[in-house]
Amino acid sequence: MLQNLQLNLSSFFRESRGAALESSLRKLGVEKLTKDDVQKMQWEALEAKIGNWIQFMRIAVKLLLAGERKICDQIFEGANFNRDQCFAEMATNSVVTLLSFGDAVAKSKRSPEKLFVLLDMYEVMRELQSEIEVVFEGKACSEMRETALGLTKRLAQTAQETFADFEEAVEKDASKTIVQDGTVHPLTSYVINYVKFLFDYQSTLKLLFQEFETGSETESQLAVVTTRIMQALQNNLDGKSKQYKDPALTHLFLMNNVHYMVRSVRRSEAKDILGDDWIQRHRRIVQQNANQYKRVAWAKVLQALSVQGAPGSTGSSTPADLNSSGVSRAVIKERFKAFNTQFEELHAKQSLWIVPDQELRESLRLAIAEVLLPAYRSFIKRFGNLVGSGKNPLKYIRYSPELVDKLLNEFFEGQQYGEPKHQHRL
Repeated sequence: MLQNLQLNLSSFFRESRGAALESSLRKLGVEKLTKDDVQKMQWEALEAKIGNWIQFMRIAVKLLLAGERKICDQIFEGANFNRDQCFAEMATNSVVTLLSFGDAVAKSKRSPEKLFVLLDMYEVMRELQSEIEVVFEGKACSEMRETALGLTKRLAQTAQETFADFEEAVEKDASKTIVQDGTVHPLTSYVINYVKFLFDYQSTLKLLFQEFETGSETESQLAVVTTRIMQALQNNLDGKSKQYKDPALTHLFLMNNVHYMVRSVRRSEAKDILGDDWIQRHRRIVQQNANQYKRVAWAKVLQALSVQGAPGSTGSSTPADLNSSGVSRAVIKERFKAFNTQFEELHAKQSLWIVPDQELRESLRLAIAEVLLPAYRSFIKRFGNLVGSGKNPLKYIRYSPELVDKLLNEFFEGQQYGEPKHQHRL
C-alpha cells in the first residue's frame, strides 16, 4: 500500500514538476534548436540568442533545477525508492532542451567571429560545473552530468579548432583590396583587434588549454597561439606588399602595418605574452622598411645633387662656363632641372600617401630632411653661381632649402596639393 502511494506520488511529481519546469524555461525563452536552425540564423540574431542562452543556463542551474532538486529531496526524504531516478526522469526533457542549443552552436559551421561567443559559452559551462555535479548527483543522473560535461568539452574543441581556422584564414586572406595610400590595411586592424579581445579571455583560455593537456604551461600555449596569428598576418602583409608597382610604396606599406602591430602590442596585455624580444625584432623590421623606403624613393633626387662622374669641360666650354670643380654649366643646369622634376613628382605622389601615426610620420620626414637638405644646400652653395647669374635663375633653382623643408611637411598626409609655388632666396 505504502509502496503504491510512493509510486503514485513520484509519478505525480514527475509529471507536475516536469511540466512546471518546462513552462518556466519556455517563459524565459528557452527553445530547442538544431544545428540546421543555428546555421540558418543571421549572425546578429545568433549572437543575441547565445547571450540569452548564457543567462538561461545560470538561471536554470542555479535557481530552477537546484530548486526542483531541493523539492524532490524534501518530498521523498526517507522514502524507500530512488529519489535520484525520480529527479532525473522529471528533469531530462528540460535539460535536453536547454543543452541542445549549446550543442547546435558547437557543431555548427565554424567562423572567426564565433570564437568569442564559444569562449563565453565554455566559460559559463565551466562556471556551473560544480553546481551541475551537485544538482545531478547519483548514478541515475549520470547521463545528464555526462551530457553537460560533453558539451563543455565540445565547446572547448570547437574553440580550439576555430583558433586554427583563424590562423589559416589570416595567412591565406586573398582579398584584392589594395590600400592605395600605403596606410594600415583593414586586415591588420581586424587581426590586431581580434588578438586584443583574446586577452580579455586569458583566464578562460587557460582553462580551455587545460582540456587538452600537452605538458606545457597555459601561458606559453597562449603565447604560441598569439605568435602564430601575428606571423600569419605578417606573411599575408608581405604578400600584399608585392602588389604595389612602386617599391617605395611597398616599403612604406610594410613600415606602417608592422609599426601598427608593434604599437598595438606595446599598449596591450599582448606585450607580456609576446615579450620584449618580439617587440624589438619587429621594431627593427619597421626601421628596415623605413630605410629601404628612403633609399628607393630618394635615390634619383640625391643622384641629381651629385656631380660625381659628371662630364667636365668640353672643347667649346669657356672658363666662365666652368665651376672650380671643373663641371660645366650645362651639366649643372641639367642637374638642377632633374632635381626639380624628381622632387615635384615625389611631392605630387607622396603627399597622397599616408603615414597615420604622427610620431612615425614626423620621424620619417625628419630622416628625409637630414639627408636631403644638407645635400641640396651644399649643391646650391657649390654650383648656384653657374645658374644664378643667368637670365632665368628660377628656371633652375626653383626651391630654396627652406621651401623644400616646408614642402616635406606635406608628405604622407593623404591630401592633394597643388603644384608647389616656386620660391627662391639665395
